[in-house]
Amino acid sequence: MRRERRIIGVFGSGKEEHAEWVVPLVRWIAEAGFDLLTGAGSGVMRAAADAFVQVEGRRGISIGIVPGTVEDGEYRPRPGYPNPGVELAIYTHLPLSGEQGTDPLSRNHINVLTPHALVALPGGAGTASEASLALRYGKPVILYGPSDAFRRFHSDLERTESLERVAEFIRDAVREPGRLSAH
Repeated sequence: MRRERRIIGVFGSGKEEHAEWVVPLVRWIAEAGFDLLTGAGSGVMRAAADAFVQVEGRRGISIGIVPGTVEDGEYRPRPGYPNPGVELAIYTHLPLSGEQGTDPLSRNHINVLTPHALVALPGGAGTASEASLALRYGKPVILYGPSDAFRRFHSDLERTESLERVAEFIRDAVREPGRLSAH
């Protein structure tokens, strides 16, 4: 019997781990049987992938979208990618991120379009661009963390400090996947 995969995207700072928010979140994602998708780098991405793969008995996998370049016919992933917690690395030729996160040459489009639902943790310009792309593409996204950490994010996005609310949001989004979801 074919089991349909349900992917939850988690994104946030590439520098800070925000482990107090990330670890309980991704443990819940793993225990609920979902797959995890991150940008495959450091900070929140690494903390999420590492905590996810440590959950015993999980059914989901840790997926990472890797930025890279092709120079002189040779592919090069961005140094430090993928992090060790990524079980399935998706290598892209898309080098841009951060302030250029909404540019067509950013992997953020894949980060946003692939999951059924997205959870944004505190982060900088790259995280804000992913949240912006989620709005653009009509993908379900929720901001999870201290409300003052999301000042640069669009005001239409729901903010919460409650893991229970995030879990409810994810369950609702998975029951009614976004209009562009092909899953």
